Amino acid sequence: MGVQFDADEGAGNEVILRVKSSSSAASVASAISHAVYDGKRVTLRAIGAGAVNQGVKAIAIANSFVAPRGIVLDTRPGFTTVNTPDAGEISAILLRILVH
Repeated sequence: MGVQFDADEGAGNEVILRVKSSSSAASVASAISHAVYDGKRVTLRAIGAGAVNQGVKAIAIANSFVAPRGIVLDTRPGFTTVNTPDAGEISAILLRILVH
C-alpha cells in the first residue's frame, strides 16, 4: 500500500503535508522526520476529525523518530481556509511543527 498523503513544497524551505483520515500515521511521521533532517519547516494540513487524528498521531511518532538525535518537536495549531471545487470554502486545521 502506498503513502496516503500529499506533499506540497511551500514557499522557500517549507513542506506542507496534506493529511487524510486514511493516511498512515507512520508514513506521515517518516515524511515529517525526513523534512526536519533536511532543515525544512513542516506544516500538516488536515480537514476533518479523522485527518486531524492521524496528523496528531504522526507528530507523536515523529517525535520518537527524531529524539535519538536530540531533536524535540513541538506543534502550533491554527486554522486556514481551503477552496475546493466541490464544497467551496472549508476550514482546515494547520499543525505547524516547531523544531528544538
